[in-house]
Amino acid sequence: MTKKELVRVHVIKSLIEDKMTSRDAAEVLSLSERQIKRLKAGVKKDGEVFVIHKNRGRKPKHTIPGEIRDKIVFLTRNKYEGVNYTHLAELLREHEGISISQSFVSRILKAKGIKSPRKHRPPKPHRTRERKPQEGLLLQMDASPYEWIPGIKCSLHGAIDDARGNITGLYFSENECLDGYFAVKRQTILEYGIPMSIYVDQHTIFKAPSNTKLTIYDELEAKTFAYTQFGRAMQELSVGIVYARSPQAKGRIERLWETLQDRLTLELRLAGIKSIKEANAFLPGFIKRFNARFAVVPREPQSAYRPLEEHINIDYILCRKETRKASHGSTFSFGGQTYQLSKDNKVISIPNKAAITVLTSPRFGMRAEYKGGVYEVRKAIKPAKVIPKKDKVRRFIKVKDDHPWKNGSLEPNFTYEESDRELVAAIYDPKGWE
Repeated sequence: MTKKELVRVHVIKSLIEDKMTSRDAAEVLSLSERQIKRLKAGVKKDGEVFVIHKNRGRKPKHTIPGEIRDKIVFLTRNKYEGVNYTHLAELLREHEGISISQSFVSRILKAKGIKSPRKHRPPKPHRTRERKPQEGLLLQMDASPYEWIPGIKCSLHGAIDDARGNITGLYFSENECLDGYFAVKRQTILEYGIPMSIYVDQHTIFKAPSNTKLTIYDELEAKTFAYTQFGRAMQELSVGIVYARSPQAKGRIERLWETLQDRLTLELRLAGIKSIKEANAFLPGFIKRFNARFAVVPREPQSAYRPLEEHINIDYILCRKETRKASHGSTFSFGGQTYQLSKDNKVISIPNKAAITVLTSPRFGMRAEYKGGVYEVRKAIKPAKVIPKKDKVRRFIKVKDDHPWKNGSLEPNFTYEESDRELVAAIYDPKGWE
């Protein structure tokens, strides 16, 4: 019997012995007079045992069986090693069919001495920036190098909506690169639309160095500063670019990387992902689950995303563009090769020195834009120069019999008498000249 139950027995006995009134007993036990009367009648009938709670010693119907507890501990130490309590509760529900709360998971594991790898640290005081009121007003973009895939260090490019906190696109590549950001931007536009602005750091992918000179074509278009390929694409889409001065300024996406390094790495490992290609194929399903778990409702329901016009091919904007001049024969040079514009297997005629925009992308390879149209390209076949060979006429020269060519010996063929042999031997003897 507990201390509280002993006090109740003492007070009820005093009430039965008329040592106190029902009102006094109710005040002492903090109960109503109706409850006091029920306890008095019960003790008179059943004795002191009546005050003991009827569920004592009874196993609750909702209790977790011991084998389930053991399974959770086993999975935590093996399959889900290094997972925090909250994520573990979600994985148990999704993959193991065990639906229990995060707090219950915490109690089970703490009883076994298993601590969470990530603790909820008290928030540091800092000046907060209020979320944007509408989704699509501002997207934060960045890339994070990390060992996302077991044994493979690569860069994950991503974008997050400032108002909702939902991921709008993710893409893996070996390094932080333009194609990675174009892939994220393409996912965002096709799924949600064109945002009003993006928040990025001052990487040269986004912002050209201050000493970058304008090309003649930029000057003709009255541009005041040089655009990067990414900046040019955002200008074509009418998307504003805001440059952050520090990583803390774009804290929302920086915190996203911390969450993904904890959750995404584990899910890639559990899925048996072993390559960047497999990881990119895995991302759409993960994004859907992540947004369902973490996205919030914006203050204003109206979306600021603009729909992509049907006649616009987004791939012809999110690509590299370089300008070339046409040469004679409707050709242009690019990457050390000579090309021609082609449509329906026919060469497009282009005047000499006409401006051509060359488009390159991993999605379609190479195209060329001329007068608002985009054409396929093919290598120009130059006719081989044929130089006629002249037949050489052999000239025969008759040599005289006494010509040196007809003499087969290096020694002069002199005619001399027997008495002159000593003189000849002295001339050809090298010791004779010492």
